[in-house]
Amino acid sequence: MGYITHTQQAIPTSSRDEQAAAQAELYSHLETQAEAVAATQDPLTSRDRRIIGEIIEVQPESVRTIWIEGRITLWVQFVDGGRLPFDRDWFATRVAEVKATLPESPLERNERLSDELEKACTVFGLYHGEIDWLGFSTKLYQDGHFVGFVGCNQQGWYARPRQYGVNRVLVQNL
Repeated sequence: MGYITHTQQAIPTSSRDEQAAAQAELYSHLETQAEAVAATQDPLTSRDRRIIGEIIEVQPESVRTIWIEGRITLWVQFVDGGRLPFDRDWFATRVAEVKATLPESPLERNERLSDELEKACTVFGLYHGEIDWLGFSTKLYQDGHFVGFVGCNQQGWYARPRQYGVNRVLVQNL
């Protein structure tokens, strides 16, 4: 009965280089695919990016995403591939501070109001897409005196002077 002995053969250097190149190409392809999928499901709003940018002093557009690792570390991933770690609790405190002082952009205000409208519609059993128009009005004051209303309704914009006449001040003669 014959015995066969297997020996370890050296892999030529050129073969190792080809394997490393193929592995790098695979990783690059996987990263490209992950970016394509992640771009369609962006969890950060423009306001989130503004807040993060304010905290870490970077341009909001440079922030790609954030995640928490081990319930302790918050990571900020940048568009250029870099990342920075922060203590989760410190970061949460800073978010609350910045959020309180950062004014809304017009787009953020519209998004917030749209969300509020959708919630109000749900309360009344409506679908917010079924609403044809919304009306609003506000009181106008000049030098501290009420002078009328301005608003918008189904017919369009309107301005209406004070309905009850001019402001009157009672003067008593002594």
